[in-house]
Amino acid sequence: MAIHFLHDGKTPVVNLLESADLPSLHSLFSQINTDMGNSQIWIVLIIACLMLTFHGVAVLLVAGAFHWIDRKLENKRIHGANFLSYFIAILMIIGTHFIEIIAWAYICVALKVFATNPQTFYFAGEMYTTVGYGDYTLSEHWRILPIIISFSGIFAVSMSGAALYSMMGALLGHTNPSSKSEDSAQP
Repeated sequence: MAIHFLHDGKTPVVNLLESADLPSLHSLFSQINTDMGNSQIWIVLIIACLMLTFHGVAVLLVAGAFHWIDRKLENKRIHGANFLSYFIAILMIIGTHFIEIIAWAYICVALKVFATNPQTFYFAGEMYTTVGYGDYTLSEHWRILPIIISFSGIFAVSMSGAALYSMMGALLGHTNPSSKSEDSAQP
């Protein structure tokens, strides 16, 4: 028994899109730009890109330092110390996230998004971590700000996760010296 999804030779999704009153992309972005009425948003977008670049470089430096220290510790046969270096790497990466949240708070203070500084800090932290716990009322021309801060946080956390995964892989890839000698003895 066949189920017919096609009506007039078109799938339901095509029918839905044709019957919907969707604006063109140009029209949509023009409406959003008019709604925001804020040319400072382009500066905020550039700052977000610069912050992601800073985060990427910081994470690369932390991961590179971890792998360098890990190789040194392995060559000196100091076992267990590499987990301490991993813990320090985690702290440093978390520190970069806090620095970015503070930077977003300062950006929001400079743009006068909120009346109080603590409210601005909590807003920046919640948007960066995408928690969304608070109830913040933004003026119309700053409604896109949470989207920008959230995207920067999501991408920064993704970079951090990839670096920590790489470091954990290096830790788990180590074998103890007795297993190396047993592996080389087998044909």
